[in-house]
Amino acid sequence: MEVSEENLATLASYLQKTLSPDPNVRRPAEKFLEGVESNQNYGILLLHLIDNENADFIIRVTASITFKNYIKRNWPVEEDGVDRMHASDRVTIKSLIVKLMLKSPEAIQRQLSDAVSIIGKHDFPEKWPGLINEMVEKFASGDFHLINGVLRTAHSLFKRYRYEFKSQKLWEEIKHVLDNIAKPLTDLFVALIDLAQKHENNPQALTVIYNSLVLTCKVFYSLNYQDLPEFFEDNMPVWMPNLLNLLQKKVQCLETNDDNDKPGVMEDLRTEVCNCAALYALKYEEEFSPYAPSFVTAVWNVLLSTNSKVRFDALVSNALTFLAKVAEKNTYKNLFEDPATLSSICEKVVIPNMELRESDIEVFEDNPEEYVSRDIEGSDVDTRRRAACDLVRTLALNYEDKMMSIFGQYVEVMLNKYTESGGTAWIGKDTALFLVTSLASRGGTQAAGVTKASPLVDLTTFAANHVLPELQRPNVNELPVLKADAIKYIMTFRSLLPKELIITALPLLIQHITGRGVVCTYGACAVEKLIAGGMVSRAALQPHAGALLAALLAALGRQDDPTDHNEYVMKAVLRTLACLREDALPYLGEALPKLAGMLAVVSKNPCKPHFNHYLFESLSLAVQLVVKSNPAAITAFEDALFPIFQDILQNDIQEFMPYVFQMLSLLLELRGEGGGGAGGGEPEMYAALLPCLVAPPLWERPANVRPLVRLLCAFVLTRARLVLGSGKLNAMLGVFQKLIASKTNDHEGFYLIQTMLFKFGQSVMQQYTKQIMTLLFQRLSSSKTTKYVKGLIAFLGFYATQFGPDELIELIDSVQANMFAMYVQRVLVPDVRKVTGTLERKAAAVGCVRLLCHSRRFREDLAPLWPSLLQALVSLFELPPDDSSLPDDHFVEVDDAPGYQPQFAQLASARAAAGDPLAAIEDPKRYLAESLAEASRSQPGFLPPLLAALEPAHRAALETYLQAYSVQLC
Repeated sequence: MEVSEENLATLASYLQKTLSPDPNVRRPAEKFLEGVESNQNYGILLLHLIDNENADFIIRVTASITFKNYIKRNWPVEEDGVDRMHASDRVTIKSLIVKLMLKSPEAIQRQLSDAVSIIGKHDFPEKWPGLINEMVEKFASGDFHLINGVLRTAHSLFKRYRYEFKSQKLWEEIKHVLDNIAKPLTDLFVALIDLAQKHENNPQALTVIYNSLVLTCKVFYSLNYQDLPEFFEDNMPVWMPNLLNLLQKKVQCLETNDDNDKPGVMEDLRTEVCNCAALYALKYEEEFSPYAPSFVTAVWNVLLSTNSKVRFDALVSNALTFLAKVAEKNTYKNLFEDPATLSSICEKVVIPNMELRESDIEVFEDNPEEYVSRDIEGSDVDTRRRAACDLVRTLALNYEDKMMSIFGQYVEVMLNKYTESGGTAWIGKDTALFLVTSLASRGGTQAAGVTKASPLVDLTTFAANHVLPELQRPNVNELPVLKADAIKYIMTFRSLLPKELIITALPLLIQHITGRGVVCTYGACAVEKLIAGGMVSRAALQPHAGALLAALLAALGRQDDPTDHNEYVMKAVLRTLACLREDALPYLGEALPKLAGMLAVVSKNPCKPHFNHYLFESLSLAVQLVVKSNPAAITAFEDALFPIFQDILQNDIQEFMPYVFQMLSLLLELRGEGGGGAGGGEPEMYAALLPCLVAPPLWERPANVRPLVRLLCAFVLTRARLVLGSGKLNAMLGVFQKLIASKTNDHEGFYLIQTMLFKFGQSVMQQYTKQIMTLLFQRLSSSKTTKYVKGLIAFLGFYATQFGPDELIELIDSVQANMFAMYVQRVLVPDVRKVTGTLERKAAAVGCVRLLCHSRRFREDLAPLWPSLLQALVSLFELPPDDSSLPDDHFVEVDDAPGYQPQFAQLASARAAAGDPLAAIEDPKRYLAESLAEASRSQPGFLPPLLAALEPAHRAALETYLQAYSVQLC
């Protein structure tokens, strides 16, 4: 693609079409752009369009978003992946982007800033050493549009330092950055402070200056996160007093008093200062200690001077977090231990910020998903409530007796007020319940809830007196916030509450699933967690099964309205079916049509990934349960599901294709080789599907690879005649060739070829075996990774066992003379202990036994390798797996859970049964002992000299095997 006016006009035209609300216009335009983005100069064209001031501004912004997404998709090159960008484009983009970003309007600048940070993540500093200097030199320009552009980009580029793991590479990068930016950033910070004083009566100028200070603080935070840099430590007398001053400073012309929910620039600045102070208080307490008392006073005053308006939320949250971080440290204990201070904190800071506000109640009523996300998913890390809760927990750890005494009084007052008011003072009880939960919790896990609580809080008595009564009120929609609080209390302390109380609460929780909004979600979530944690057993659940499934199915809402689809309810359906198993069969007649109907609806527009996952899991589990009890029912499932699957595949619904492939595998495996079902016929869709599965485009998506391999293996195992009759065997071998060449997917290649060899046997596969071995050893020589070596050793062990050890030796030597001996010396003996996985280790061990005891060649020309191979086998039995890496691993973490891809979601309910092709051999040690005995009888005098060559430890271990299985050698 040339950079020409004609191409720019064409690009602008297609970008315009991507904004169309009509999918018939929008989707073809998106497909076109997707198709041309690998062309040379595509990214350059986008940058030229963004730079064209005569173009429509909306198109320029759209081009900037498209460019950012293009960079996100194509700049990183995965290992084994194809570089879809031309090298010259990469160089040109890096030469243009910074200048263009800095001079662009803010809406475009933000997108290009993100693009710079994506490129920087992969290329900076090694492949882009001049980036920082190119940016920093703009600090001296005096142009705040340029300065803020640089700061915004620096923040975007450096914020990953906040969560990156420590490494030498990271230290070197941060040192490079600090060497080039620490002093200019500090000089800029001081200059901005000075400018703010000079322009203190100019609101417009102050807004720009204080926005620059906000960005400066963000960059300062990122650069200080990993460790305290020497430069910033030396310049703490510059930074800390000025940060403290910014926290205290009142700029009347910028202080907003309206009801706007968006924070003003001063709120943003104080929020960032609190963030920086909290970081120093937590990580660099010794250096920060001289400044801590002043900051605590300033933060306290900030908290007292802010009200409950939403725009102060981030500021209050960060201020409370700062106090919590300071309170954690013994150095600052004297600041908090006075009972009067604790009482003041409770009354003036904690309770006001734990109380539900009008805005919170609106979210509870109008946006239940958002409320649930904040409250039980932990996305409320930046809310007042969560920050107040963290402060209470920190103080309770250090001053438990005082805290319980002081805060307990406030809890008692709020609960009494609620009782005396006849329920009208319910906000006080809500605060009391939240406060008790914060005070009592001492530690826990996601799976079990709170597992350690303060001994000073009687959880059971409190639940009986103040929690269960809320659930026992018959109207599930009366005082719904307290209903939700009560359910959450049981959910939170489920591991610590007595079983009798849980069983008493179970029918009440089920009843609340029929409630509205948050109450319904909490009810479903609580039941799911109680079942998952084993607090409610199958026997305890069975009497309530009908009521529970009826409530859950009703709560799923209308099939045709995705906004009604509740992921917690669907997860509870799945958990209930998984617990009840066969006991759920009487209720599946009603459930299955509803679930299938929902799948048809969500496949049109997948928008709730968790809901969709649990839906596929529930359907897979239901299919398994029903077909297990009635094999003929599989035909009904196929009739109901195939049309939906067909739509998903034909419309290329990428999110659902891996799920469909897994469910098709499950259906094929349930049908089995006999065809299954009432008619025993071959549904036409299976035959029609096979040619599509080996089409290359499907295999280009990483998420498809594992489920497609599983589906091809299901075809091989259950529809062997169809595979051979359709002429697709060569295409499957082509898939194997592609997989085995990939470091990411080589294990899937072994799985596929082993299944084909196991099922088709030598009669079909012999003509291909030499080519298969050639490919395997070419890959071994080009890229010898640990994962590949493990797979190769297990596969060749399987081959030796299945088809004979001498056949394996002859086959490998036919690829290259004496190659098998080199394999034993350089791979099998040194690396057999690297093999992991029960079936893989068994295949490796049994393969070694076959070579040692059943191979003619190992009694003849390969006999010198015999002792070292037996020693390696004994080490495999006796020693833990060898987890050392090989040079070609490039220090990348080897994937020990083969097949996991970030985009791939395994359906647990559709998981393939782990088939053992060597099931006839139960115990490899016994097999070794008995095979040695057989070899010694058939070849007297052959074994003694070889056994004598063993090292003493290995010989002793072998003796224990022979004694254990009562075997004697001749």
